[in-house]
Amino acid sequence: MNSILSPLYWVVTQIIILFHRAYSLVFHEDSGWAWGLSIVSLVVVIRIALIPLFVRQIKATRNMQALQPRMKKIQERYKNDRQRQSEEMMKLYRETGTNPLASCLPILAQSPFFIALFQVLNHIANRDTVGILTQDQVDSAREATIFGAPIAARFLDSASRLADLGASVGTVRTVTIIMIILMSASQFYTQRQLMTKNVDLTVKTPFMNQQKMLMYIFPIMFAVFGINFPVGVLIYWLTTNVWSMGQQLYVINRNPTPGSLAYKQRQEKLRKKGKLTEEPVETETKKAVETARANRTQPKRQSKSQRQSPRQGQQRQGQQAKKQTPSREGAGKSAASEDSSDAADGSRNGTRPASGQGGRGQGGGKAGGAKKSQPRRPKPSAKSKK
Repeated sequence: MNSILSPLYWVVTQIIILFHRAYSLVFHEDSGWAWGLSIVSLVVVIRIALIPLFVRQIKATRNMQALQPRMKKIQERYKNDRQRQSEEMMKLYRETGTNPLASCLPILAQSPFFIALFQVLNHIANRDTVGILTQDQVDSAREATIFGAPIAARFLDSASRLADLGASVGTVRTVTIIMIILMSASQFYTQRQLMTKNVDLTVKTPFMNQQKMLMYIFPIMFAVFGINFPVGVLIYWLTTNVWSMGQQLYVINRNPTPGSLAYKQRQEKLRKKGKLTEEPVETETKKAVETARANRTQPKRQSKSQRQSPRQGQQRQGQQAKKQTPSREGAGKSAASEDSSDAADGSRNGTRPASGQGGRGQGGGKAGGAKKSQPRRPKPSAKSKK
């Protein structure tokens, strides 16, 4: 274990010694504040180096929030086929450029330094040299105290061990409990700010429920594990929690998640200051419309004669249609007059029109229609002729 972490021991102790020399110009070199602030400075250096990973964490978290509805559909569709479900999930991640592990990168990157500092403080408590620390520096750090509690002391240490460090059980446990409470409170506040202000409220996903659970689980974890860590590690942990809280507040105020409460509040502030006149959605819509207009294929330019030729052709067709309409009406009228004359001749001669002309007689209103029976006139007798 020590051989694996020895490079990290060297890095951690090197940073602590550099800052300890700087703070020794203000405080006594054996002072707990000189060593304590050196640990705080170690946290600041590590967190500054992890800012790029923090940016990736924000992007990955927002992408995961946006993908939750699609992920849920995949899980429901392939709930009986785990392999296909995993394949579809990986395909979705590739298409959207999302890395699920990116949200854990800052924590994973800090873990080796956290473990290294824990081991360094254990070596200091046992008077063992570690990293680049000399024996005099180890003894100085071992005797350094914060509010009366040695930075190498732990909550569960026995009274004899604490007496060997020059501290009492009550003092160490009081300082430890206060630091654990501050750690839990800072973590709870950070997680609560994330849930209430920086989560897209338009998307209801299981991710939100997970974040709510973590909001209550982390304080319990700090209480359980905090009593096993030295005071110096608690200083490291409290400092990194405060740093995370400040980072989260900065993101909420400067770059909130679209659709979240913080995003709406920021848009309203910018609108009141006159820096924002339109909603981003409207701006994007206008840009899309302008882009579509710019990319639209324009019709070819035509001369005046070319533009008028289709109109003239349509006018000619209309005039020809008007000329044909009266001729058809005249033909219909002539046919009707012929029918009426034939009917009159038939009535004079006492005959009926031919059956082939069924559409022209009295009973031939419709072609092929039923014929009405008409009473025949009696022929004049010889007496009536006389």
